[in-house]
Amino acid sequence: MAEASEDSFIDGAGSWPTLRRFIDVAVSGCMLVAGTMLVILIGTMGWLVFGRYVLNDTPTWVEQLSLILVVWITFLGGAACVWRKSHLGVDFIRDAMPFPMQGVFRLIAAALMLTFGVCMAWQGGLLASGTWARRIPMLDISEGWRAVPMAISGGLIALFALFEFAGLVKHVLTGSAGNAGG
Repeated sequence: MAEASEDSFIDGAGSWPTLRRFIDVAVSGCMLVAGTMLVILIGTMGWLVFGRYVLNDTPTWVEQLSLILVVWITFLGGAACVWRKSHLGVDFIRDAMPFPMQGVFRLIAAALMLTFGVCMAWQGGLLASGTWARRIPMLDISEGWRAVPMAISGGLIALFALFEFAGLVKHVLTGSAGNAGG
């Protein structure tokens, strides 16, 4: 039931099919990269166990690589979940409101997500550029690679929230949210 009412609010976003296709491709790319990195993470953990218990020679680079992979998987997967609305959310308060108030709560949530995404992208970019000169000892790559996914994810979350916010505002301005059934 909540799905039907949510769709009636968001349908206005269908006015931008090219942007929606771009976002869908970006989300699929995030999931592909995160999934590939998860497979690599599992493989490196297997190599760690094999090296430690069979070869009696623990590969020291695995810990640092694993930390980087977990950060990338988390941020890219989190951004994709925001778009697909499969992230953790507390919807029961909004869903208990009358249907017109649900639209107001959706607008507020989209505005807050937009603000959060912009801040996360900005701070992630600052963190990446501020740590770019330092090297990760075991991998000999820039420390900034740990913050790059934060900036990417923040930018994507801001884009997703802006798209949703614009669709909601369009619905409010055209008055179609008022006659949508709950």
